[in-house]
Amino acid sequence: MAHGSSRGSGTTPADSGIRSNRPSLGAVREYLPRNPLRRLRTVAWTQQRPTFADAVPAVIAAALRRALARPSGGWYVLAGSREVRPGRAFGRVVAGRELVAWRDGSGALHVGPGACPHLGAPLADAAVHEGRLICRWHGLALRPCGRPDWRPLPAYDDGVLAWVRLDGADPPTAAPVLGPRPDPAASFDTVATVIGACEPEDVIANRLDPWHGAWFHPYSFAALQVASAPPLDCPPTEDRFLVEVTFRVSKRLGVPVVAAFSCPDPRTVTMEIVDGEGAGSVVETHATPLRSGPDGRPRTAVIEAVVAHSQRGGFRHARRIAGTLRPLMAGAATRLWRDDIAYAERRYALRSR
Repeated sequence: MAHGSSRGSGTTPADSGIRSNRPSLGAVREYLPRNPLRRLRTVAWTQQRPTFADAVPAVIAAALRRALARPSGGWYVLAGSREVRPGRAFGRVVAGRELVAWRDGSGALHVGPGACPHLGAPLADAAVHEGRLICRWHGLALRPCGRPDWRPLPAYDDGVLAWVRLDGADPPTAAPVLGPRPDPAASFDTVATVIGACEPEDVIANRLDPWHGAWFHPYSFAALQVASAPPLDCPPTEDRFLVEVTFRVSKRLGVPVVAAFSCPDPRTVTMEIVDGEGAGSVVETHATPLRSGPDGRPRTAVIEAVVAHSQRGGFRHARRIAGTLRPLMAGAATRLWRDDIAYAERRYALRSR
């Protein structure tokens, strides 16, 4: 598995307009309690400190430009790994190209063009038999090795997400660039998908604005402070946002953590918990372009992977009931993105006028 992430310490320069007098990671580690739950002492939503002065548009725009300039190797997230099930075809349009994904008898992932080379039948409806796609219109069997008029595409399964490579402007790479992830043997994951009328950059811009969390998502976040933001002219080692935030468990209880936001490729933002309960856990937000909708506006799939990890002994019991926890985790992610997709759609609408 290929990994690449910017994990240096972020700073807040004088010319960025960001105020920061927050404690260092070491100081945060000192006051994080052994019991992860903390009683919330929050003010009413209207009385919390405004963050518009800290959320400097130039800082967000500079972080977005750097993210969009990163190489992708041509890789796009197609779906969650579990969505491509053995014995069943999975179809999705990515960057305007109709695709079909399936697994062979060994479970290996394959991706190819979504139209049958015979008469154009949708292969998303194909049967899968002995590792081959069987077209339902006339029974044409397509093997993973392909044929002259139908060539499979490079595919990659990282155990959480299924990827496809669409060669184009970026020099192709053998595998996608991944950010930090915990040990798969000591974690479990879930994947949620929300589709919006915007482009991938609007999704990435949303995630590179951590200041909106406590205002726009008060049901999930409290006591959010951006401890450091990357400078306008930022070296790779400092290109991350460091955020202190309390995840709400109930109206009066929460879990404080320190999280780092970074972009391993132009369509991904990774949030890693670097201190506090669940350190090492990540939330990966991937923005996959689809195609234009009937209204002519582009569509983007936000495919968000949550990879949970904990050093606590009881976490192994949570892993045993991962099948029960996954829908709850996916539901929480979907709720957040139903709000955030409105943010991304609004951004797209404003800049496309």
